[in-house]
Amino acid sequence: MASSFVPPPSRKGRGAIANLESRFSEYRRESDESRHESDAAQECEVKFVTQVALENARTIISRNTSADIPFDRSINPYRGCEHGCTYCFARPTHAYLGLSPGLDFETRLYAKHNAAERLDAELRKRGYQPSLLALGANTDPYQPIEREYGITRSVLEVLERFGHPVGITTKSALVTRDIDILSRMAQRGLARVFISVGTLDAEIARKMEPRANTPPKRIEAIRKLTDAGIPTGVIVAPIVPALTDFDIERVLTTAAEAGATYAAYVMLRLPREVHDVFVEWLEANYPMRARHVMSLIEQVRDGKHNSSEFGTRMRGTGLHAELIRQRFHLAARKLGLNQARPPLRNDQFRVPAPDPSDQGIPAKQRMPQRVSTPASEPTGKVDPQMPLF
Repeated sequence: MASSFVPPPSRKGRGAIANLESRFSEYRRESDESRHESDAAQECEVKFVTQVALENARTIISRNTSADIPFDRSINPYRGCEHGCTYCFARPTHAYLGLSPGLDFETRLYAKHNAAERLDAELRKRGYQPSLLALGANTDPYQPIEREYGITRSVLEVLERFGHPVGITTKSALVTRDIDILSRMAQRGLARVFISVGTLDAEIARKMEPRANTPPKRIEAIRKLTDAGIPTGVIVAPIVPALTDFDIERVLTTAAEAGATYAAYVMLRLPREVHDVFVEWLEANYPMRARHVMSLIEQVRDGKHNSSEFGTRMRGTGLHAELIRQRFHLAARKLGLNQARPPLRNDQFRVPAPDPSDQGIPAKQRMPQRVSTPASEPTGKVDPQMPLF
């Protein structure tokens, strides 16, 4: 285990317990126990209130060459995520800003307010070749502040105008707000959505994902998206051994009943600072299970707490990982999930003429252009555990 002391109590509405320092910082924080006692005596507590700074992005499309990720480009409208999921693999990215991957990651956020403008410019570059663009590859594009800033919606408006394919991953029911755009894009073979549901246990979800929508709301989002004709799937993620792995079949069954046709799963990953954030949370919330959970994590990670090797980092290795893989495959087959997954289309891409009426108008106030070009898609049998999108 990471520590032998009793961790401080969790903060209401937050996932991380501590605000561990950035690994690039010259300074180190140490707990002042005398101050804790003084604050308690005065009934005083430091509050971590969500702060949002506007970021003027120079570029918006991020590229990757990862061998086990089925897309080479993505957009992250926000840095940090207010959902506060204790296991979030994006937490270490806040260290590059000189901020903590702990509480700073979920309270000090950055909104790329010019994302739509930059995307429009990058898609117009000579020689640009369209390919699946992922939203939600790092932080959630539909986290709570999206209600106010509407950056994700403005990005979708641009993608619709250009006829560019998009795949969305989120654990927020807010995605249903954009059903109007997504349904039109889906008719043209340009959109697909995955909803992340790691467990249906309300108590575990509330503690592990404090500001994310409840599991029932996410299942209802699957139903609404499917009813609107938008291809929708479920990601059982993350699977935490001895904590959420009991729920694999129940999540898949409930999602399938709501209309999901695709499914995938991801084993818990604990890269860099995520390890300390998760272990501290685990010891504070499930002290009697903590040692067993970490022992099983070691079993699926070759005796370590994390592995970053392509091909195995998402699934794990060893007997326990193989049992989970077989359980997932069996349930997916019984439920008829992943029977076919037509590829999103690239042949719809067109560079539209600049719209003069958009000049000087905030992206979230622009009206999307209606396009209806229904197109048929090829079908084919695939393996029950396919890559996302």
